[in-house]
Parts: sequence; structure tokens; C-alpha cells
Amino acid sequence: MRCITKSLTAAALLVVGSTSSLAFATDKPLLQEGKKTLYQRVLTSPGCELTAQAGQSGGEVQPTFSRFYVYERSQAPDREWLKVGPDSLGNTVGWLPANCTVEWKMQLTLAFTNPANRDRLLFFKERSTLEDILDAPDPVSKVIPLRSQLKKNSEAQGVLAQEPEFFVDLKEQFYLLPVLSGEEIMTEEGFRTRLLNIASVTKDGDTTLSQASDDNHIESLGHQDADIADKLKAFSAAVVFVIDSTITMDPYIDRTREAIGRVYEKVEDEGLLDQVKFGLVAYRSSIKARPGVEYVSKMYANPNQVKDGDDFLNKVADLKQATVSTVSWDEDPYSGIMQAVDDVDWSEFGARYIVLITDSGAIEGDSEHSGTGLSAEQVRMEAANPGVAIYTLHLKTPEGKHNHASAEAQYRNLSNYGATNTSLYYPVNAGDVEEYGKKVDSLADIITQQVQSVYRGDNAIGSAENSQIVKDADAKQQQQQDVEQQKMLDDAALIGHAMQLAYLGSKTGAKAPPVFQAWISDRDLIKQNVPTTDVRVLLTKAQLSDLSDIMQQIVQAANAGLISPSEMFNQLRSVAATMGADPNQLQQSDNTKLAELGVMGEYLEDLPYHSDVLNLDEETWKSWNGLDQEKFIRNLSIKLRHYQRYNADVDRWVSLAPDSDARDDVYPVPLEMMP
Repeated sequence: MRCITKSLTAAALLVVGSTSSLAFATDKPLLQEGKKTLYQRVLTSPGCELTAQAGQSGGEVQPTFSRFYVYERSQAPDREWLKVGPDSLGNTVGWLPANCTVEWKMQLTLAFTNPANRDRLLFFKERSTLEDILDAPDPVSKVIPLRSQLKKNSEAQGVLAQEPEFFVDLKEQFYLLPVLSGEEIMTEEGFRTRLLNIASVTKDGDTTLSQASDDNHIESLGHQDADIADKLKAFSAAVVFVIDSTITMDPYIDRTREAIGRVYEKVEDEGLLDQVKFGLVAYRSSIKARPGVEYVSKMYANPNQVKDGDDFLNKVADLKQATVSTVSWDEDPYSGIMQAVDDVDWSEFGARYIVLITDSGAIEGDSEHSGTGLSAEQVRMEAANPGVAIYTLHLKTPEGKHNHASAEAQYRNLSNYGATNTSLYYPVNAGDVEEYGKKVDSLADIITQQVQSVYRGDNAIGSAENSQIVKDADAKQQQQQDVEQQKMLDDAALIGHAMQLAYLGSKTGAKAPPVFQAWISDRDLIKQNVPTTDVRVLLTKAQLSDLSDIMQQIVQAANAGLISPSEMFNQLRSVAATMGADPNQLQQSDNTKLAELGVMGEYLEDLPYHSDVLNLDEETWKSWNGLDQEKFIRNLSIKLRHYQRYNADVDRWVSLAPDSDARDDVYPVPLEMMP
């Protein structure tokens, strides 16, 4: 497929050839059939030429997957022609033959997940082949023969391609895998899965495919060549501890310092100071509510700036627990984590870890005392952007027993590492300092051993038979470890494997596989709880603003509905009326879904996902108890705050064409973040 560089903006998706000499001025683009606000859009296929007039030849060849809006259609004797422009604001640039374009109704694109804990994604020629697998009572019996054929000769009947073995990081090398159509189904195994028809391009623009091979696949990484081994020598790790520094935390702060000091001694002895770095952020809670708390979060040691063990210990020497109580038992670890996510330059490291140490629950984003306005899920998603895994060491002290269960639910959500679907939540029973110390020692040692082993070239990265890497302890030592310590070792090994795949993908320039049009599942065909891709909705600034405004209206109406259940939909009908909705539609029964009121933008229609918000009707709202209604409002409020973060995230707004108006720039919003 066409890999996209960031030469236009910090996160540009496409590099489109200059066409300013062909500029015209017309009205709005054509509307999609059956739509009132969505315009017709197309993507160019290889060799597509832009000309000044319909029917001409010898025009300027456009880069593959250039996105254009369609302003006019003209039928010539041999084929249809499209008058196109790079944006929706009247800036037309010429004509394209319709038969060299692909219709793009929904601005959706895909991002591969890390393949460390699943099989490589398969691209199928026909939807029916994929459906047969997902409908099978035993999908293994259908998938294994295909995998065997691919392993033998890189070909399998019905399969166009498979993804590369190394991870392709969308953030470092943005690629466009447009979704042409999609549908959400329930598999025979009982998982909600999306069937997606996607487009890509082959090497050198060849659109006739017969093989599933790709240039980036290395057949057996168990026998690493010298080039791969050399690249891995530069693999490094950063571990940032995010620690509660409120009253009662001094023993754990001291034990953390001790553990890191010992690890640094080992790192220095092994000559790995450039390969392993530690940092530390302390957090407390709202200083508005309790000024004597001194800070919400504070970076004591940034791993980018730590020279050695002595330097680290000097930087954290002044860290002590607070001298006054915070506003509530729950503290604000999300602020500490977000400071680590935002202030550390993670790009310098291949392995990226945050270790949260806490004895209390977390202030949620809808609280007036929250420093971030984010929930556990949102913080986890933000950490995933730079590829950071979040460990949680939850100190279950007797004093906090009243919220152990709720805090555990928060931190299990926070510490689910999506790349491998692994939980990195570890409780410390009764807050025992000795048990805590063992876990910190083990975790720091494991990560250090991983980097040491990679540096020496001891392990085989990417081997399907050896995904549990870097088990440095011998069998006798492993037998002596308790079950939880062994789990920590296995989890860290699997995550280390995923991070090394991502690192090698970056260093080797791994690209998405060469396919023009194919069908895929966004879930592993066998491990159907494991996602293979993330779907991103490319929203324009106007659409994101509209979505934010409407979500605010829904939240306000829902809050009114807590007092009077009928009031929520009455208010939304009033909003819809001011927007010109059909009055007959607004007078429908209690079964009218929120999506049918006409307040939501058309860009939400036809998206391949199940929406609890859009499918909500008045009858269902009235049937919920107060807690269910409050949960609904809280989830909407959190998403609304996330939209505000997207709007302010200037580095990730993308221009799909160099000559397009900035108002048509887009932001890649995860599909799960839509209402």
C-alpha cells in the first residue's frame, strides 16, 4: 500500500501533487445519494491523471489515494468524468476519469494493532470466504490450513495478503487503509466483530494481485541476520514510576528509591546506562480544594535527563509524603500519568513503561477535583498513543478497604495493555511493604534483563514458537516464584515482545501489505476477543465541533431527565425543531431513537458499530434506574472532554490534500470514542 510521509504537516496523511495551475471556482460538491450534508468523495487509484478538461489525455498523474471531492459528473462517449477539488469549499482543480477512482462514502481508515499476541491479519478476496470462517463452529479447522499454505509457498486460496510480521506504527509512519464499507456482526463464537471492505495499493501501483507475499516479511526471525541484530543493539527502555505521595506513602517511596538504586548499580555494571532509564512523577490531589497539598503532580526525574543512578537518586531525594490530608480518600493518579505521557519524549526509547503505585482509588474525570477531566479508559488511550504500557501496583491497605473493589475496577481498566490484551494490574495484599518491594524489584529486574538480552542478541524476536521472550531465570528459580510473580514475568515478556516488534517495524520501515481491495475482520479469526485493527473516523473540524455541541445538548437534556424522565427527549425534540427537523418525526412515540430525532450529523450514519447513544429511545431511558442514567451521562461527559482534547491537539490534525482549506483538515478519532 502507499505509505505516507509527514512532509506536509506533523501528521500528514497524503502527499498530493501540486495542481494550483488548474484552479477553478465553483459551488458546493455533489451530495451523496440520500444525504443532505455529506458530499461525494473519491480516492485515486494508481496512474490516475488529472486534466484541465473532461476527455483530455496526458494529464498530471496523481499520487495513489489522493482524496478529492466531486463537483460535477460528465458522461463522455468512452467513460464518465469527474470534476474534482481538494476540499468542499469550491476550490476545484480539474477532471479525473471515474474509472480510476474509488468511491469513499465514510472517511474511515484502519490502524493495525500490535501482532504480538495474535496471528497475522489475513486479507481475503471475497467476503463470503471470511464469513464462512466466522460462522464456523470451529474456525480453527478453517484457518489452520490457510496458515499452512501461506507458510509453505506464501499463497493460499482466497487470500490476497497478510500483514507484515513487524508492527506498523501509524503514529510514526502514517498509512492510509481506507474503509470502503463495513458491517458489525455477531460471530458464532459470540463476539461482536466488524467485517470491513478496505482498499490499499500494490507495490509500484500494480492492481492485479495473485500473491500474498510482501517485501517486509522476514520468514524466520528465529535466525536473526546481522542487520536486525545491529538494530536491536540500540533498543532501550524507559520506566517512569508514578507514585502517590500523600500521607502514609513514605515507606513505599523509600522502597521504590531503594529498588531503582539497586537496578542502576546493575545497569552500570553491565554497561547499559544508555539502554535503561528510570523516571519518577509524584502526584497528590486538587490544590484548589487543599492548597497545603502543594501540587497535583510533579516530575522529579525525567528519564530523558537522568545520567546515572546517583543522578536519579539526587533528583528524587526531596520526595516525601504530604504533610496535610487531601480533599478525599481518592487521589488524582490520572494527572500524574498524563504528566508522564505528555512530558517524557518517549520516541527515544523502544520499550516504554509507566508504573503506577497507589493505595487509593482515582478521582474520575467528571469530578470537580479532577485535574485532567479524563477517565481510566481515556488515560489508557492517551498512553497508547506513544505506545506506553501502564502497570498498577495497588496497595490494598486496611485503611482503604472501603474502596478496594471500586479502585481495582478502575485500575484493571487503566492497566489493560491493548497491544497484547494483557492486564498489568497487580494488587499488594494489606499494603505489605515487603511484598511491594519484591514486586518492584522483580519488575525493574525483568525490564532490565529484557534490554540486556536483546542487546546481547540472546533472544529470537518475532518467532511464533517463542513469543514469551526473555525468561532469564533458570527453571529452579522459576519453580520457587509464586504464581503472581510468574504472571508478572510472563506478562512483561509478552509486552517486551510487542514493543520490540514495534521498534523493529520502525527501524526496518515495515509497511502495510500490498492489497488493492479486500475483506478483513477487525478481530483475530481464532482469538476473537483480540482486535486486529483499530478503526479511526476522520472528522473535519466542523464535524468535531458539531459533535461536541450536540453531545453537550444531550448531556444537558439527560441531566434534566434525571429529575423528570420525559424531559430529556422533550428538550431534544426542541433542539431538533430549531435545526429544521421534520415536525411529524418529532411527534413519534416513546420508541423513537435518539438518532431518529434529527439532531445527530449524517456523518454518524452507516458507521460499522453499535451505538448505545444513537439507539437510545425514551422508553429505555425511562426504564433505567438513577444509577444507570448517571452512568450514561458520565460516559458522555468524558467523551465530550476528550473531543475538547482532540480539538486542541494541533499536531495530529491532518490535511488530506496540500491545496485544501484548513477547515477540511481531519482528526483520526477512534471509532469507540464516537457517541
